[in-house]
Order: sequence, then C-alpha cells, then structure tokens
Amino acid sequence: MDIDLIFKIAAIGILVSVLNQVLVRSGRDEQATMTTLAGLVVVLMMVVREISDLFLLVKSLFGL
Repeated sequence: MDIDLIFKIAAIGILVSVLNQVLVRSGRDEQATMTTLAGLVVVLMMVVREISDLFLLVKSLFGL
C-alpha cells in the first residue's frame, strides 16, 4: 500500500465535504446527499481494489 492512496482518499473527502457544504447552504439537500454517496462509492471502489490486490498477494505467497 502506498501513501499516495491515503492522500487520494483524503483529497476526495475534502472535496466531497466542501461540495456538500456548498450544496446544503444553497438549499439543495438531495444533491448534497447524492454527492456524499458518490464520494463514498469512489473511495470504497479504491479500497476494494487494494483489498483484492492484498488477497492476490497472500494467495501467491502461500501458493494457493
């Protein structure tokens, strides 16, 4: 795992939180919720990819 992944997740979190605040203050609560969910999905896809790589590494390490 690279430190770059942590920075990417932090950047997405900051961007989503800023967008969420802007949308909430402009009265668009539904879009704010959808933006938050989209950010969560993007981060989860990144994490799932890393977990998949981890499982492949463990599988090749033990020769399974």
